[in-house]
Formats: sequence, C-alpha cells, structure tokens
Amino acid sequence: MPAERRVAIWRSAMLPGSETFVRAQGDALRRWQPVYVGATRIDSALSRPDDVITFPDGGADLLRLRLTGTSPRLRDTLTGLRPGLVHAHFGGDGWLVSAAARQAGIPLVVTVHGHDVTRQPSAPGLHGIRYRRNLRTVFQRAALVLAVSGVIRDRALACGAGPDTVRVHHTGVPVPAVPPILPKRWDVVFVGRLVAKKGVDDLLTALAGLHTPRPRTVVIGDGPLLAEMRARAETLRLDVTFVGAQPPDVVQRYLAESRMLAAPSKTAPDGDTEGLPTTILEAGALALPVVATHHSGIPEAVVDGDTGLLGPESDPVALAASIARLLGDADLRRRMGTRAHAHVAAHFDLHTQTGRLEHLYDELAGASAPVPT
Repeated sequence: MPAERRVAIWRSAMLPGSETFVRAQGDALRRWQPVYVGATRIDSALSRPDDVITFPDGGADLLRLRLTGTSPRLRDTLTGLRPGLVHAHFGGDGWLVSAAARQAGIPLVVTVHGHDVTRQPSAPGLHGIRYRRNLRTVFQRAALVLAVSGVIRDRALACGAGPDTVRVHHTGVPVPAVPPILPKRWDVVFVGRLVAKKGVDDLLTALAGLHTPRPRTVVIGDGPLLAEMRARAETLRLDVTFVGAQPPDVVQRYLAESRMLAAPSKTAPDGDTEGLPTTILEAGALALPVVATHHSGIPEAVVDGDTGLLGPESDPVALAASIARLLGDADLRRRMGTRAHAHVAAHFDLHTQTGRLEHLYDELAGASAPVPT
C-alpha cells in the first residue's frame, strides 16, 4: 500500500483495555492501512504483538520525550514507517508525537476525548501551566482536531484550538442488523472504569432506594474506586456482582443479557468529564435502553424519552425513578431498545463513521476519494 494510504495511529501506552474505541476505529479503516504505534506496551486484551513500540525498555529517550516533547528515535520510527498521516488519541499524546510528526513532514490528526480538555487543563500549579502550554502547542501543530462530541469541541476551542481545524466526529460502534436475543440474567448493567466521573456511587445509592427485590446488577470494569464500591454495595445489601474488566466480546454478552444499561456520568470533583461514552452506543446497537444523565455528549447519543431516559447529574433519586420505570414496563423497554438500535445505526455506525474519517484523511493527504455516504 502506498505511504499516502498508511496512517500511524499513536497512543503512548499501547493499549489500555478500556480503549476499545481506538482499536475498533483503526481496524474499521478500509482504504487506509493502520499501523499502531506506541511509546510503551500495556499488557491488556487490546495489546497486539505487531504494535510498533518505540521505547520497549523505557530509558532516557522516553524520559526526554515526556519532558521535552522531542525524540529522534520517535522521529526515525515515523520516518521509517512512511505514513501519510499520524492520528493521535488524546491531547497529551498528540503533543508527545507532534514534534516528531512535524520533523518527519507528516500531517497530524488529534482526537480529543474528554479529560484531555476538561480535567487536565484545570490542573493547578506548574503541572497545569505546562499542560495548557503543551495543549496549545499541539493544537497549533495539528492539521485537524477531532472532538468526540459537541461539548468536547467547545472545550477544545476554549483551550486554544482554532475554529477552522476542529470538527466533531463520532467514533461509532459496530451495529448488527439484527441484535442478538439472549435470556436476561441481569436487570441493570454498568460498564466503565470505576472513577468519579462514571457515577457508579450514584448508581449504588439509587439501587438502595428501590423496593425489594433489589435489581440484579452487574458492574463491569476496574479502577481506583473498585474496593470502595464493593464495600458500599455490601453495606447497602445490594444484589450487585462486580466482574472486573472484561474483553470486548464478554462485555457484549453481558449487555445482551441485561434489561438496561445505567450510565450515570457526572462532572468529577476535579473537573473530569466524559466525551461520549462508547458503552452507551454499544448498548443501543444491541437494542438496549439506557438510563443516563444530561452530561457532556450523552444527549447526542440518547434521545430522552425515546431511546432511553436522562436525568440530572448526581441525582440518585431521579436515577432510581428511571430504573424503576423501565423495570416495571417491559413494553417500554422493548420500544426504547428498538428505537435505540435505529438511532445508533443511523448516526453512530462504525463503518459509516470510519468512512467519513477516511474522507477527512484523504482531504489532508490531498488524495482523491469518493464522497462518503
């Protein structure tokens, strides 16, 4: 494949198990060949032996990159791969690769997802000053900045991105033509890292406010709040099973075996917010209604009262009412699930969205391309 049709997909840590959206988008490319490039390798379900790891042993070269944003080794790696574009995920990682891409003469695309333009720019002291400076630098160097939702676009603009270079682009998820029908083992499923912005504490409080029998709930994910949330669920005597982080195919099965997805996201105390949680799209693709919040890009994916139910952030009482409403009305769950599937298919289909991404790649590379559908 010609170099102008090869894209180096950069994530400094290649690749956390929670970042299925990075791998899914790259693997869905049809006219561009993805080459996954990282600074270091993470042992996760998403790691692959053919990922190009620039600093496998860490060392002084990696420290130099992190401190200065420059690395002859990274520049030489990109030059040797001969990509037509570099596509970095998250603003901080975009800064790490931006100098090498510029030195190699390769246009840079950066996708901003959430905390990189919400929590991190708000950090206090020298760390925040340095991060804001680096973010402005990468926005100046990038040929294109993609935001995963309208709210994240606005945050990128507020952080110094140029209006002419920022576009909203929804990553998308695979959408089966006919969602699988499996016996329902769970009333409620939660999927996500156990961090403050995901609102799992609000979910447990909401479940405790529901009449017995308590909804049978499965929590999928790992994170710093896992032990605390386990203890809270036990104290509240909830019917909650924590299964930890799971590979994508297992997550899909849990979703299909559940009656609804709960995604009570909120702004964390440190300012961290969501972009647009991929799990919400995955649930809709499987015809699963969603109970969520009016937070960041979620209203772009969930049509309140039609494909799911939205409530205020940090409001367990409202969340409990939404869960109870869906649990008590099987017909409503089916209607909302059917509409959720249609909505995700129309606006968030992975192959359609990736085709649009390739068209943006073509524009940057100056290549002719068909008009996306």
